[in-house]
Amino acid sequence: MVVLSDLLILCGRVYPRGSDMQKIKSLMTRQGLKSPPESLSDLGAIESLRVPGKEEFRELREQPSDPQAEQELINSIEQVYFSTDSFDIVRYELEKLPPVLNLQELEEYRDKLKQQQAAVSKKVADLILEKQPAYVKELERVTSLQTGLQLAAVICTNGRRHLNIAKEGFTQASLGLLANQRKRQLLIGLLKSLRTIKTLQRTDVRLSEMLEEEDYPGAIQLCLECQKAASTFKHYSCISELNSKLQDTLEQIEEQLDVALSKICKNFDINHYTKVQQAYRLLGKTQTAMDQLHMHFTQAIHNTVFQVVLGYVELCAGNTDTKFQKLQYKDLCTHVTPDSYIPCLADLCKALWEVMLSYYRTMEWHEKHDNEDTTSASEGSNMMGTEETNFDRGYIKKKLEHGLTRIWQDVQLKVKTYLLGTDLSIFKYDDFIFVLDIISRLMQVGEEFCGSKSEVLQDSIEQYCSGGNPFEIQANHKDEETEDVLASNGYESDEQEKSAYQEYDSDSDVPEELKRDYVDEQTGDAPVKSVSRETLKSRKKSDYSLNKVNAPILTNTTLNVIRLVGKYMQMMNILKPIAFDVIHFMSQLFDYYLYAIYTFFGRNDSLESTGLGLSSSRLRTTLNRIQESLIDMEVSADPTATLTAAEERKEKVPSPHLSHLVVLTSGDTLYGLAERVVATESLVFLAEQFEFLQPHLDAVMPAVKKPFLQQFYSQTVSTASELRKPIYWIVAGKAIDYEQMLLLMANVKWDVKEIMSQHNIYVDALLKEFEQFNMRLNEVSKKVRIPLPVSNILWEHCIRLANRTIVEGYANVKKCSNEGRALMQLDFQQFLMKLEKLTDIRPIPDKEFVETYIKAYYLTENDMERWIKEHREYSTKQLINLVNVCLGSHINKKARQKLLSAVDDIDRPKR
Repeated sequence: MVVLSDLLILCGRVYPRGSDMQKIKSLMTRQGLKSPPESLSDLGAIESLRVPGKEEFRELREQPSDPQAEQELINSIEQVYFSTDSFDIVRYELEKLPPVLNLQELEEYRDKLKQQQAAVSKKVADLILEKQPAYVKELERVTSLQTGLQLAAVICTNGRRHLNIAKEGFTQASLGLLANQRKRQLLIGLLKSLRTIKTLQRTDVRLSEMLEEEDYPGAIQLCLECQKAASTFKHYSCISELNSKLQDTLEQIEEQLDVALSKICKNFDINHYTKVQQAYRLLGKTQTAMDQLHMHFTQAIHNTVFQVVLGYVELCAGNTDTKFQKLQYKDLCTHVTPDSYIPCLADLCKALWEVMLSYYRTMEWHEKHDNEDTTSASEGSNMMGTEETNFDRGYIKKKLEHGLTRIWQDVQLKVKTYLLGTDLSIFKYDDFIFVLDIISRLMQVGEEFCGSKSEVLQDSIEQYCSGGNPFEIQANHKDEETEDVLASNGYESDEQEKSAYQEYDSDSDVPEELKRDYVDEQTGDAPVKSVSRETLKSRKKSDYSLNKVNAPILTNTTLNVIRLVGKYMQMMNILKPIAFDVIHFMSQLFDYYLYAIYTFFGRNDSLESTGLGLSSSRLRTTLNRIQESLIDMEVSADPTATLTAAEERKEKVPSPHLSHLVVLTSGDTLYGLAERVVATESLVFLAEQFEFLQPHLDAVMPAVKKPFLQQFYSQTVSTASELRKPIYWIVAGKAIDYEQMLLLMANVKWDVKEIMSQHNIYVDALLKEFEQFNMRLNEVSKKVRIPLPVSNILWEHCIRLANRTIVEGYANVKKCSNEGRALMQLDFQQFLMKLEKLTDIRPIPDKEFVETYIKAYYLTENDMERWIKEHREYSTKQLINLVNVCLGSHINKKARQKLLSAVDDIDRPKR
């Protein structure tokens, strides 16, 4: 029984298995205590907690221990010991006993429980010793807190005692004084309120004055302040009526403000608009103001165009019948008469311009003030106000940007309706171009108005912001001429057409600056290369004396072409989409003109046989291209020709034919030199005008088509001056009788035995031909001025032909002695000396050509072979003559054959 009793006691003291801290808590719980964190508020429990003594701790700690064995003992404790407090350990152990008790087994089980108890107790002791400093520190803190609470209780007791003393110290008189002072303050406030009410009653007079002065921001500010003050005194019965009156006044101000906003649409005033915007900002209705502004602009466009068209319709109708005022705008446009159509269109565009300009300046105002508002907002600190302002500013910006397209669409619609109200085909060409010009200006303004800013726009919005109007009609804008340059050539008879080739007049329609560009200051002749504009600008106007001596040589055809080009240029500027087509047809017109001049005056198959390169490869290529692409060389006389053939040639024109009245075969007129000069120099003048137009044509030409323009100038326009050589070569080839000179040279005996001192008669005959040529040239110049470049070309051709004829005459010589060679030198020097007195051309053309040929007579066999290879400009006949006549008498047959072979080698590539 003792063993059983000990067993039950041990069962009640064994600590359940678990973590160390929980084991300690379980043990303290079974002892009737709480853990330290939970028992801080229960000082009694803490004070009653038994702390093991030092002896007990020492006894537990001095016991030999094996940590691992102790931990195994703790772990061996049954799980049931970790159950709740309601668990009955004694009952549990009794129920575990077997029916038949064994003392030895009970003792062994008791020893096991003792070991478990000892392990748990030792573990508890270790944990208590470990947590003891924290427990002592917490106990001290609780004690200090208790002391502080006792001190606070003393302070509160003293405070209550002093308050009671102060309460008993006040008297009735002091409280009465304070009550009177308060009453006085109330009366002063009442007086101030009455004065404010009196001022509010008189506010309507001042508001009316401010509205008359258009001080809308001030009026709204005053009205809002009055409303705020009235709300302060709303407890007075007299204020209710005033509140209603102020609200009515504010609505009236908004109505007048809307009227003021509508005035912006036709005449923008920056000060007026600033006041209106400030007023709407005070009302907090900036977005509403922007919506209203766009409605006013739309209405302004409609009212403006209607009033302009109505004015012209009533003016032309000659009465003030009100039936026109009831018509729709579309129907009203149909009553505009042709005479008033263009002025009405111009006034219509001017009026619409004013509306567009007002909108443009409105946007500028907002852009400027938005930047100022952004700067001021960044310096402020009201974040909510800044966000609201940014929202309003973003709304206004988007509204204005969207309004650009809307305003421009309204403008286009009104102008389109006006244009469709009349059949434009009834107008003449000039009037039609003028209408297109106005529309083009309007389109340019619209492009810039909508944001498509371009450097080439000349009707610039910025240019007219300070004043003026791009649609103002200048008094001298329209030409007063009645001539229709698109009709016939203007010749009333064949005689007029013939004389047109000789016409030159300083009072012609050629622009003044064009005349100056082609007049040489010293000689009065047109220079080969035109003078630069910078040089001309630097000269004084008095330096040019425009008369029949130095005026440009022009035909009526050239003038008509120049006029047409001017009109085509105007059309290209207006109708840019068809600019390339217009330039293409202009190039064809110039091509046909150049081809006609060449066909009339320069075509001669014998020219190419001279080998002088009178027609450059570029000129020949240009003429062939024109003939193949533009000239119909297969004009059929058969009226039953198929339509297919006609369709194939529809892009071509017949070959030009010279009038039978123009005679080019008379020697008295130098074979039509006057006609040739007028025609050729007119073409050169026209080509130079095209050179001046190149920058303008390049500006309107689409980028992808610019190679065509460059090709036109490089292959056609620049070759016009090259026609001078073949055209004037024909005159030079017939003006002097070169065949007669060859016959005279053939009669000369060149194998003389002594040196002669007298030249041969063929020289005198040739010089006489040149004198007669000079006289006939002067006769022609009395009818038509011969420009210096033309005169120089004629003399150059004649001299070159004469020198080549001389060489050809020398090449016909059968026998020649050394004295004969000296005679050749004498003849040529005599010719040069006399010729230099007739012309100023220096150096004499082909002088070296003759002198080199004469000197070749003195060459040896070896030198001659090298000379032949170096001088390929001579013909085969001329070279063979040198070999046979010069060296034939003193070289053997083999050497002569060698030289002839060298000549044949040179001639072979030419075949």
